Amino acid sequence: MKFKSINSEVARASTLDERRQQIKQSMQRCRAGTLALFEGINYDTFCRQVHPDFSPIGWHLGHIAYTEALWLLVRTAGKTLELPVSKGGQNAIAGYQRLFAADGLPKMQRVYLPLLTEIRCYLHTVREQVFDYLEVAPLDEQERLWRWLIQHESQHSETISFVLQLQRRDAQFHVGNRANLPETCNHPILEEMVEIAAGEFEMGNESIEALDNERPVHRVYLDTYWIDRYPVTCGQYRAFMEAGGYQNARWWTEAGWKWLQENPVNQPLYWAPDTAWDNHPVCGVSGYEAQAYARFVGKRLPTEAEWEKAASWDAIALCRRTYPWGEAELDLERCNHDNLAGQTTPVNAYPSGQSAYGCYDMLGNVWEWTSTCFDGYDGFVSYPYVGYSKTYFDGEHQVLRGGSWATRPAALRSSFRNWYYPSVRQILSGFRCAK
Repeated sequence: MKFKSINSEVARASTLDERRQQIKQSMQRCRAGTLALFEGINYDTFCRQVHPDFSPIGWHLGHIAYTEALWLLVRTAGKTLELPVSKGGQNAIAGYQRLFAADGLPKMQRVYLPLLTEIRCYLHTVREQVFDYLEVAPLDEQERLWRWLIQHESQHSETISFVLQLQRRDAQFHVGNRANLPETCNHPILEEMVEIAAGEFEMGNESIEALDNERPVHRVYLDTYWIDRYPVTCGQYRAFMEAGGYQNARWWTEAGWKWLQENPVNQPLYWAPDTAWDNHPVCGVSGYEAQAYARFVGKRLPTEAEWEKAASWDAIALCRRTYPWGEAELDLERCNHDNLAGQTTPVNAYPSGQSAYGCYDMLGNVWEWTSTCFDGYDGFVSYPYVGYSKTYFDGEHQVLRGGSWATRPAALRSSFRNWYYPSVRQILSGFRCAK
């Protein structure tokens, strides 16, 4: 069977100048979104480590600048970063290298940070020199690296978003402004499932922006299965809670029950008891909680191949789609992303964003746990360095798909893979079920 190929919007930029301009605009949009998260932030919030597994938001901001300078100016262009003398010059650069490198200080020691104004100066200085280099950079050789760095900032920007969400939760549960949410039906979401017929599909992505763990594109055969049309909602999850789901070992895997005894919780991390949120996806659940609920309703978590086929495959046209709805760019009408709502939205809020199979909310809103351990596809090749993905091919990290309300456009597509330990619940995570 011969499948059709697809072209991303990136690939359609024909000339070198168009590609330079496109990269510059993408970097500018991404940076504007990152900096917007720091408006009105005080120094305590900037430096506070709210959870031992996650660095302070101020560290992420400095790490974005450090990584951009390291890969584009130092390693690729062979340049030496120059800071204004008033900001410490080379002494400051040496300090930034130790503070903001991913393999530098332990997370607990990343709380002693320069002021926001100083880090913003660092960002601005790096970006000015990066844009100067962009004018002469050999993009035919480097474009993949530039795209990777946009996604690197996008991913750290999302981490900043959910660390801020954790800080708000510690102070008082933050539910945002419901007045700005899309209009939807208020009746409870039914437990509808979609049948996905047996057959081959193409999995993965080889476009210029695709990360190493999305490659190569390969064919996968799946037997017929069923998958939820919508992510599991708060209203549906409440039934599990009210039936004593957190107190009954019957629904939990052995590892999940052990986790629960060591972490005695009785509701999702971002739980709001108000029934007005019943049609929103449950948010802030671990992989173990997702598995327990699926067992409770007689279902299971989908494999990541099942999830991707339901999200991206067009069985009539026999082609992959970059997004569930096709190749049209992301916008407000198709999914909840890019901090545009600042919270979850009802799972039926975006009918124009559904997949060819009729599944809603496959992108944005909440990350969705799958049952698959993170690993490389056959033919995997590390990029831009060996440890970027391969370090996590340890049989312990579980794949999540789909993105959240805080995911930036550059990191949002049907083939994008996220990975965490199944014990993690801070990452704006939900799920849908299969059988």
